[in-house]
Amino acid sequence: MAGCLERLLGWEKMDNKLPELHRPLPTTGAWSGILEALAFFRDPDFVGQRFNQLGDVYATRLLGQPLVFIRGGRAISDLLSQSDATVGWWPESVRQLLGTRSLANRNGSDHRARRRVVGQLFSAAALRRYSPEIVMLVDELAADLQNAITPIPLVARMRRFAFSVIATVVLGLQGDDRDALFADFEIWTRALFSIPIPFPGSPFSRALEARTRLLARLGGVLKRARDQEEAGQPLAGGLDLLSGGLDEAGLPLTDDDLVEQLLLLLFAGYETTASSLSCLMAAVLQNPEVLPWLQSEIDSLNWPLDEQESTPRLSALVQEVMRLNPPVGGFFRRTTRELVLDGVQVPGGSVVQVALASSNRTRSGEDRDAESDDLDQFRPERHLNGNSGLTLLPFGGGERVCLGKALAELEIRLMAVGLLRQLNLSLEPDQDLSLQLIPSPSPRGGLLVRAMSRNGSN
Repeated sequence: MAGCLERLLGWEKMDNKLPELHRPLPTTGAWSGILEALAFFRDPDFVGQRFNQLGDVYATRLLGQPLVFIRGGRAISDLLSQSDATVGWWPESVRQLLGTRSLANRNGSDHRARRRVVGQLFSAAALRRYSPEIVMLVDELAADLQNAITPIPLVARMRRFAFSVIATVVLGLQGDDRDALFADFEIWTRALFSIPIPFPGSPFSRALEARTRLLARLGGVLKRARDQEEAGQPLAGGLDLLSGGLDEAGLPLTDDDLVEQLLLLLFAGYETTASSLSCLMAAVLQNPEVLPWLQSEIDSLNWPLDEQESTPRLSALVQEVMRLNPPVGGFFRRTTRELVLDGVQVPGGSVVQVALASSNRTRSGEDRDAESDDLDQFRPERHLNGNSGLTLLPFGGGERVCLGKALAELEIRLMAVGLLRQLNLSLEPDQDLSLQLIPSPSPRGGLLVRAMSRNGSN
């Protein structure tokens, strides 16, 4: 009789125990969130410590903003499977710097329509068009590294490369226009997750000024493209795809709307890629035992790389790098009704941050005892069988996954194969290899390297 009652109530015995009913949301008890915010920016294990104390779903405040942090496959799956009860959300600094018209700050049909437009620039057909020019940029970087007399900061080169792809290959910018855009974009990017108070000289104030200049330059890009189109001239980069996307979506977007979508496009195709490339090269150089294992696969490949060629070891390496240092440390949703995430009740109107880095280093629920391997250990081989038991979402998840994901994956693949086929890279001693985490992970010391051609010449 008792067993029938348990089944009627939706309970099932597990390990001779009844599972808990929906649990109330644990909280740190932070009132203003000032101390929590200080700890958040100073302590890289801020969320991990609180997860260990309170469980895989907990609430706190950061500078007055209530937040619910979640980690683990169960909680994340519960969140993403209920997309009808969530909307996108960003901190105030990001909202202001991206702009009110940006698809990142829109929801529902407005978001989906603009995403279809901008997404044309990252389609499979677009990537095939971009690949030859990306290969040229990889070869140029390899030659630059090989010819350098002094050590080169690889992080700066990775950032310049990633920006060149999105600005030159995709948007068709050249020379002074591209360089000026890059300088302002770096100022803008550094303040994305800053305190949004524009007092004179602050990073946020400088970023707002840079944003004004960026929008003006992007407006010029649109005007030139429109003039070329009217004159029957081919458009540079992929802007013709953007025009096709507008026609397909039937959106009468204003220029002000379009330039904000282009600003987001620059961010989507640049910051995550630059971070991933820097962290990948840092991982290879700091774990020299991995290189012979990877090199045997890379040396068997063609260059330029054929898109059909299989690279299981490289793919496993990229997965492991992104597991430990995802280019997007987390992403946000706001709930529109009460949700249950991993058995915990989360009220409607809550801002939920998915803590990817912490999720990737910790097994949750019954999976904690499923395997004994150390998730803090760098071990690419764990991904070769395609069943690591982890929920890996390095570019975010659901319908708001990072727009630049496919382009980033292509650039990482081409860069890794192109550089490691042509060069032997060695780390300079006595440099800071710890990671700065905001806006995206990258080695603080710049990743200084020396390069030698693999045929033995400097």
